[in-house]
Amino acid sequence: MAEYSYELKIPLARIAVVIGSKGNVKKDIEEATNTHLQIDSAEGDVFITGDDALGLYTAREVISAIGRGFNPELAKLLLKQDYATEHIDITDYAKTKKHELRMRGRVIGAEGKARKVLEELTECHVSVYGKTITIIGEIERVPICRQAIEKLLAGSQHSTVYRWLERQRREIKKKKAIEGI
Repeated sequence: MAEYSYELKIPLARIAVVIGSKGNVKKDIEEATNTHLQIDSAEGDVFITGDDALGLYTAREVISAIGRGFNPELAKLLLKQDYATEHIDITDYAKTKKHELRMRGRVIGAEGKARKVLEELTECHVSVYGKTITIIGEIERVPICRQAIEKLLAGSQHSTVYRWLERQRREIKKKKAIEGI
């Protein structure tokens, strides 16, 4: 049987979170994905090995989500088949450091209000960490959340984006009602 491996670099500040107290997070990821994790806490390197390519991919996604600011419990949602993650690079929208800070502020909002509204309307989880914005949610909802964040980064008003999200939410509910019949 072929053995696969993957190397991932995460911020040093997030290494302890990947390991967890007494190594419980690391152990949970290993058991759930049938992989082995080797963590270099001095460099921030995570080596994932295993003979199941899907398990390896899933472990990489979970660890990457933790590295981008999610708590392990939310990152473990990616172990479910109908959950996905997406990353948005803020530097694609910002020209300067100051502009980058403003972009982050637009997505987070005053006291985290904009992020909270985004999460409520899309039923996704959003993390703004460093130069990235990461989304975790059900597969059909993640693209909607991404589009909303991209609209905010492009300069759309928050109220306009929220109204658009409310319409999207009604469409999803309508679609699910029709499918349920």
